[in-house]
Amino acid sequence: MGIYDVPAAGLIEEVAKDLKAKFKQPAYAPYVKTGAHRERAPDNPDWFYSRAASVLYRIYKNGSLGTGALRSYYGGRKNRGVRPEHKVKASGKIIRLALQSLEKEGLLKKDKKGRKITPKGEKLLFEKAKAVEVIFKAAGEKEKAELAERLAKAEQARLKALEARAAQEAARKAAAEQAKKDSEKKVAGRGTPSDQAVAAQGWQGAGQRPAQKISAQVAERHTAEKKGDAKKGHEGDATKESVEKDQKKDFAPAG
Repeated sequence: MGIYDVPAAGLIEEVAKDLKAKFKQPAYAPYVKTGAHRERAPDNPDWFYSRAASVLYRIYKNGSLGTGALRSYYGGRKNRGVRPEHKVKASGKIIRLALQSLEKEGLLKKDKKGRKITPKGEKLLFEKAKAVEVIFKAAGEKEKAELAERLAKAEQARLKALEARAAQEAARKAAAEQAKKDSEKKVAGRGTPSDQAVAAQGWQGAGQRPAQKISAQVAERHTAEKKGDAKKGHEGDATKESVEKDQKKDFAPAG
């Protein structure tokens, strides 16, 4: 695996750890900014070694570079309040000191356009790339294991949810069937009004609907009531005629 096959951030971090053992950072490192576009000093106390490792990686990638080109690369936008932002270059003192420190360690050497990387510097980058590869593979395997574990847990949760849903559906169906059976038993126990009327009157009711049976029963009742009223009327008329005849006999003249 080559230098470009590993993450640049991981490679620069590993090279910075090696550079920390080779030379010391300047005394003003905890107090200065890396450029006019920054608002405060870096939070990382070992930021100078990270900048030196980044400079080494940038020169390996782009070839010979000088202080001016590196200042433009590490520069940024300066916040000017209500006025438009301007691009400013990074601090030249920090970059120049990083180049000089790397050159003293034999990782860089002077060239026509600035400085270029030496075989020792390339060897250092390749060695750290192999170390990063091991770390990267271990992290990838760990991530794969964690992903597989999360997927397994998600699948178990999905199966449990399906089982719970199936149980709820079965319980709902059972409750609906039980309610249906209870309602049928209740209706069968008390019967319909038409059936009770037919049973009370002794009707057979073959082929007749309940509504027809009730209407026939009501019609028969009305007919009976009318006949009773007519009979009472005739009896009343006969009684009235007999009373009139008796009165005539009582008041008739003698002889």
